[in-house]
Amino acid sequence: MTKSFDPLTIDFRALEVLISVYRHNSFTRAAEDLEINQSVVSYTIEKLRGVFSDPLFAREGRSLIATARCEEAVTEAIDLVQRFSQLTAAQDFDPKESAGTITIACNYYERVLIIPRVVHAIQKQAPNLKIEIVDSSYLGHDRLLRMEADLLIGPFQKLGAAFYGRKLYDDRYVCVMDSEHPFAETTLTLDQYLPLDHIYITYGGKWKSRYMQVLEQEGHAISIAIKVPSPAGIQTLIAGTNLVATVPERLSREIGKGLRITPCPVPTPIDIQLVWTTRTLNSPMHKWVRDLIVQQCRLL
Repeated sequence: MTKSFDPLTIDFRALEVLISVYRHNSFTRAAEDLEINQSVVSYTIEKLRGVFSDPLFAREGRSLIATARCEEAVTEAIDLVQRFSQLTAAQDFDPKESAGTITIACNYYERVLIIPRVVHAIQKQAPNLKIEIVDSSYLGHDRLLRMEADLLIGPFQKLGAAFYGRKLYDDRYVCVMDSEHPFAETTLTLDQYLPLDHIYITYGGKWKSRYMQVLEQEGHAISIAIKVPSPAGIQTLIAGTNLVATVPERLSREIGKGLRITPCPVPTPIDIQLVWTTRTLNSPMHKWVRDLIVQQCRLL
């Protein structure tokens, strides 16, 4: 039987342990994340079990499954930690002197186009500021809510009152093909475009490009020759073939060198957004980083 504990003995460190175990589904990975001994994690979770009168986590095979009570506790714990962090945040931020860590969630497009500029500018203006880049995939908003990221960059919307957002810029889709492709010198019509041998970028199968959404809504379908999880390396697939890839125009400038780039006949705008939560809303350091990202994107 779990020993009961006085709730008032629980501190923010205990809540961080709970959040980390929930986030990683592992006592071991939580200990590594927080740089503490696993025995401390085990003791803390046992103490929290007594506070909430609930097992919090249960094992199913090799998986660690959170209980409904744990889900509720983690939601409240994240909110408490966020609000306390906001309350205790330094009111002055000197880029040259301040230290801290900024975690940005994004995908391949942003890592190629935006992140290098942002990293170089931060290293120049705030040399003690550390940067961590994590994959957002289709879970970017969850990463913000779970405190796994401070900022989300990409073609994402705010998705409700829990999020704040700022538009960075517009992009559009283009077609990338070999310079000897039969349609290389043609402005493609939709009827010409659909039956081409397409490289379809699946983005892990969890996110669908805007142009594909529009095509499906209008009852059209492309002829898919190859599926790939990301745009990385598609230029080598295209070279010397009749394959065609549909990618954002700004990205095509980086990965389409030596290839033919022509407008996509599916006119679909792409809004690249910067998204964050209340946790970092009023932090001077995060405000500074957000403004820096906006400034760097204006130079693209």
